[in-house]
Amino acid sequence: MSRHQSLPVPPWLRQIATRLPSWPPSLVAAQALNRLWWPMVDGETQKALSGRVVELCVDDLGVVFRLMAGPQGLVPAASGQTVALRLKACAPIYWRLLQGRDDPDTLFFDRLMVMEGDTEFGLLLKNTLDAVGPPRWPSSGASSRSTGAHHAG
Repeated sequence: MSRHQSLPVPPWLRQIATRLPSWPPSLVAAQALNRLWWPMVDGETQKALSGRVVELCVDDLGVVFRLMAGPQGLVPAASGQTVALRLKACAPIYWRLLQGRDDPDTLFFDRLMVMEGDTEFGLLLKNTLDAVGPPRWPSSGASSRSTGAHHAG
């Protein structure tokens, strides 16, 4: 990973972040993805992704998110659970993926995002990201009101 992709995080802050438990940020990530991304994944794929731990390592910040899919959606995974798949990238790379500015293939082939673990499971997740696309961010103002009216009807 090239240095210019990383955020300028002071070493002392990264040392603190790496010592923090992964549960609080994992809970926030699970709740956000459950609202913005998980509903766009079809039921069969949700089942195929369930029961296995995915760890998202944000290298430049030293933060780790541990997530597992289940019947109610994504939840934080306990630290003792075995990781099936680990994704590593710097914060700006995850942000570009969430915004839909880069596709997963490009990030993996350019080695800006690294995948470790169960290759078959990783391919399923990558293909799901490709098929579903980025999360659907809520819009503000009049467009969200019209969207809400559309969903209500």
